[in-house]
This record gives sequence, structure tokens and C-alpha cells, in this order.
Amino acid sequence: MIPVVGYENVRVGVLGLGRSGLSAARALRAGGAVVLCWDDNQEAREAAGAEGFECENLIKVMAELELLIVSPGIPHLYPEPNRVIAAAMAASVPVDNDIGLFFRSLGGGEWDALDVPPRVVAVTGSNGKSTTSALIAHIVENAGKPVQLAGNIGRGVLDIDPPHSGEVIVLELSSYQTELARNLTPDIAVFTNLSPDHLDRHGGIGGYFAAKRRLFAEGGPDRAVIGIDEAEGRFLENQLSQGTGDDRVIRVSVEQKLGGIGWNVFARKGFLAEWRKGRQVASVDLREVPGLPGAHNHQNACSAYAVCRALGLAPREIEKGFHSFKGLSHRSQLIAEEGGVKYVNDSKATNVDAAEKALKAFRNIRWICGGLEKEGGLGGLSEGLPNVKKAYVIGREAAQFAMQLQGIDVQTCGTMKKAVESAMKDAEAGDVVLLAPACASFDQYDSFEKRGDDFTQEVLKRL
Repeated sequence: MIPVVGYENVRVGVLGLGRSGLSAARALRAGGAVVLCWDDNQEAREAAGAEGFECENLIKVMAELELLIVSPGIPHLYPEPNRVIAAAMAASVPVDNDIGLFFRSLGGGEWDALDVPPRVVAVTGSNGKSTTSALIAHIVENAGKPVQLAGNIGRGVLDIDPPHSGEVIVLELSSYQTELARNLTPDIAVFTNLSPDHLDRHGGIGGYFAAKRRLFAEGGPDRAVIGIDEAEGRFLENQLSQGTGDDRVIRVSVEQKLGGIGWNVFARKGFLAEWRKGRQVASVDLREVPGLPGAHNHQNACSAYAVCRALGLAPREIEKGFHSFKGLSHRSQLIAEEGGVKYVNDSKATNVDAAEKALKAFRNIRWICGGLEKEGGLGGLSEGLPNVKKAYVIGREAAQFAMQLQGIDVQTCGTMKKAVESAMKDAEAGDVVLLAPACASFDQYDSFEKRGDDFTQEVLKRL
């Protein structure tokens, strides 16, 4: 645990008692704060009470609070502020989250006793955050160095162990987390890419990008790894760089060969190349790396490679880590192969951009898709559709979703059971049965993980 500093004997409210909320409450209490908690869910309040936390209607005690800590799923601005947060802002009570507390509290006086200060890597972006974060942690660990993985993946940021000398802390941070944190000071920050997502929560694509950009603007990292295949990435790179030779910014691309005298990492036709000061310094063949299939994973590999080079690892150490990386559950995860048919679980492809990248990673696809559709429509899928032999649509609005898929064979299935059953019946040697929904899961499942687990179970019981 990282005890929160600066609030000893101060009354602090914690709104939302899920994983991050309870973690923040514990860390605040460990640092000497007087913690008052609230969650609209009675079971969550009872769980907090069982740990000795006082649960109180925070609006009634707002005048007593010096700080309000908010869980990431609770809106504070769009589509409208939560009533407790609105009350805090009306009373001029500062609002923060566990990420802000983490950066405020990490690296106290005890770091003076460490031979090598720990370093924090923070990863944000629309797609690939989890894989990039996990891949960085895997490579560092594979190289024999201490590492911890936390944030939106792994443990809560305040639940990590006090770091050792030279340890690397890798954080995956969502826009919900970067948007509100009052302290954001990683040593290395990564922007993978940007595509429309969570637009209602951020008031549009501009607000969404602004939330991501805060990781780079609030305090400023020592080094930034920026994916520049979208206009927002190019803008961010331009804002951070002091010129073409500024190697504090490492540019990443999977769509173009990058030139100039700066520090560049890019992948073309399955080969990763690192260029610095106008010359190539390393190359890695990604085509035979089983845990990183497709161009979207090659982008993740480029970002992870750039971070690990900035951490001082050699190219061959990084390449070795690539080959031993098994991938993450629900992210282009190969769950079975039989009769020449592959079964791939990419349930994490919850938006159109992520699904389109999954479709471009494979050929002869029996595509299971659908769910709770997000804003923006399905137009972004067009480049991946030629790889689809047939789509099998699930979800409560499956028929409406199916009508938008023009030019391909479509079957409206409704349930995962029916979709898997139909896809497996139709599949031939050389086909890939791919779950890449392009939608949120909440119409039928509690999470994308539950949806991916259902797909996996339906496949395995039929093999």
C-alpha cells in the first residue's frame, strides 16, 4: 500500500466504493486521514462498514470535508455532474481521485535511501492501453528488473507495494482517470492512439482528447512516447517537442516510415524499426510473435519498445520479451484451434476502431459482433469488412445492428450461444471465428470480460 500523505487528521470524503474507492479509503486511513464514505449501493456501503469505515451522506457533511475523492465511473461534468460532486464544487471542496493521490504520495523522504529512484510509466489512449502496459511490464520483468503493474489493469494504484531501488511502476490510465487527477507526474508517458469513445462522458471528441492530453500537460513527463497516426497524436507531439531533434519525444507509427533526426519507432510489413539521429539502430521481426498478431498489436509493440528503450533496455532484451509474451485475455486471444479453424476472443474491442483493427488482423473471418452500440455509427468498419465471410450479430438490438452491415452476409443471432453455434457450423479450414463486438457489453453482460468468458465457454464445450 502507498499511504496518502498530507491529510493527517483531515476529514476526507470518498464517493464510490468499488475497487479504486475502497483502495483510496484504505490508503487515506493509513496516512492518518479521517475518512467518510458513500456509495448509492447498500451492499457497497455494508462492505466498507465491515472494514471499519464510516458511511455518511456526503452532501450533509460537505462543509466538514477538506477533500472529496471520486471513483472513475462517476461523472463530474458531462453528461451532468453527480449531485455529490456538484455539492462539493459549490462548496469549493477540492475534487480528486486515486490517481492524483498516488502521484501526490509516491516518492516521499524514504526514496532518499534508494540507490536508484523508481520510475513511473503511464499509458493512455483509446485502444491498446492494456496490452501496451502489460507488454512493458513483461519485458522489464523478463529482463530481470523489478516491476509492478497497476491502474486500470492489475491492482489499484494505491495498492502497490512500496517500490524497491530501480523498480519500474507501469500504470494503465483511462480518460476517466486522467481527466480528474490533480497530480499527474510520470517519468514516461505514452499516448497510443485516439478514436471516438466515451463521448457522452466527455462532452464530445474534443473533451475526450483533452482528458487524455492532461497526462502530458499537468506536470510534464521527462519523456513522451506518442502515436502519431491520428491528427490528435500529431498535434500532441508538436506541442511537446522543441524541434525535429528533440529526443524527449519518441514518435510511433504503424502507417508510415518516420524520418528526420529525432527518435522514431515504426512498424511496416511486420518489421519494427528504431531510428535515431537519422540512422537505423535496431530492427525486430514481429511477424512470428504469436502474442502480438495484427497491425494494432504492432503499434502496441512499437510503444512498448520505445518505453523500454527509454528505460535503458537493449533491443535484443526487448525482442526476447516480445516472443515470450502470451497476450492478454479478451484481446486478440487465441483460445482454441481445431480442424484448421482458429477461435479468437477480442471482447475488449468495445468500439468501432478496435473492432476494425481486429478485422484487419485476420482473414476468412466468421465475425461475432453486436451489443450496446456507441455513438458514431459503424462507418469506421469499412476497411475491415472485406476480410469477413459472414457476421453473426448478438445483442438486444441485433436486428438494427445487422441492418447497418452492408455488403456482407449477416445472420441475426441475438445470443452468444446461437452465434457460436452457427459460426462453428459454418466454419471451414482456414477460417477464424472472431469475437470483436464493436460495442459495449452492458445490454447482456456485466462487463466485456463476462462476454469474452461466455464466448470461450460456448466454443470450448463444442470442441
